[in-house]
Amino acid sequence: MKLVGIAGSIEDKSYNRLLLKFIANHFSDMVDIEILDIQDVPMFNQSDDQTEGEAVQYLKRKIMQADGVIIATPEHNHTITAALKSVIEWLSFKIHPMSGKPVLIVGASYYDQGSSRAQLNLRQILESPGVDAVVMPGNEFLLGEVKQAFDDQNNLKDARTVSFLQETLGKFLKFVKMVNAMDAEAHADDWKNEDLEAKGEVETTIKGVNMHAADWVEQAAAKTHAAEGDDYVKLDRGVLTVNQLNWFLNSMPMELTYADANNQFLYYNHQMDGDKMLASRTPAQAGNPLADCHPKRAVPGVKRAVHMLRTGETDLFKLPVPGIPNKYVMHYYQALHDDKGEYKGINEFVLDLLPIVKYYLKQTGQMLAPDPDAKTDAVSGASSKAKETKPDAAPAVDDVSGASADTEAAPEAPTKPEAPDFDSVSGASAK
Repeated sequence: MKLVGIAGSIEDKSYNRLLLKFIANHFSDMVDIEILDIQDVPMFNQSDDQTEGEAVQYLKRKIMQADGVIIATPEHNHTITAALKSVIEWLSFKIHPMSGKPVLIVGASYYDQGSSRAQLNLRQILESPGVDAVVMPGNEFLLGEVKQAFDDQNNLKDARTVSFLQETLGKFLKFVKMVNAMDAEAHADDWKNEDLEAKGEVETTIKGVNMHAADWVEQAAAKTHAAEGDDYVKLDRGVLTVNQLNWFLNSMPMELTYADANNQFLYYNHQMDGDKMLASRTPAQAGNPLADCHPKRAVPGVKRAVHMLRTGETDLFKLPVPGIPNKYVMHYYQALHDDKGEYKGINEFVLDLLPIVKYYLKQTGQMLAPDPDAKTDAVSGASSKAKETKPDAAPAVDDVSGASADTEAAPEAPTKPEAPDFDSVSGASAK
């Protein structure tokens, strides 16, 4: 489970930020907590819309990716700080990442009451229309006399306080699972609306060119007067010719594919003929909508995967392709974002990990040994109860993804909206 923490103070020395850091470090065996910085978020001003600004978009993306949020608020004049209020205003003006998000409120103050009135004020704000957060009821953590609460190592001194904080956090983790399970049920079918036909447009869509055309690349290049050959291209940290860029990308020790935010397959590094690739592709496929790049039976799984990447449910899939002799092929599907955090498409990269493993073992003098506690097949990643694949028979491969014809390299569309106890992408423990 992944939480984010927000301290409602922009002071250089913030006791509420210190409290969040203690929670993240001391209870790291219970949950992963990333503390977000709000210092760069501007004061809310409807006339100067900063919704698309980097600071606001950063918070939006991190909150949407998290399972829940912990907010540590100080108390200023019986209310929350102006800085925290501005953050919430930006996150409820035109975007609503807090909607339906489980929230735990904690707080620290110099005095006995431990930000109790600010916490009540914050609860009212978070539950207001437009914010619509789901604040855990009936639980408060109020850290009073905070100047004396921490030792020299920034740990809470009082064991009873630590115990109560652990109990509160444990309740919140259960609350998060419950809320997210209900939310998953409510939105269980949203992935079905993912448009793999690329019927829409994004700002970089090349109009007036048939995306199904076998010579789409040539037509699109002519339409846009694209740079080519020895024409220079200015990159983030360099200037290369198109030829140099092609040589560079084609020399990568992996197969690369890019599909844009409109689900149009735009590029792959053409290292070799398709029948020699780990994930077979053909030049005529460039420009196609993703629906044309996968068999129909795989479309539900692909829709689900793309939807998860687009919505920030995950940023990366790691999927093995079992059954290929003398190889351990991995597919990675990574969400791409611009500087503002906006989703811009998918980077798929495919590589055979076996040569890397063999080289490492040779150089270090080590060897692989079976893990008696392993629950998966060390080669394919399949369950030990799964149907075995003949070692001399590699499965047929999907033209674009390289997935087995029997198992597309994308998660199956869910049959029921259950909230699993493990990471559905990597198989990692919830802890």
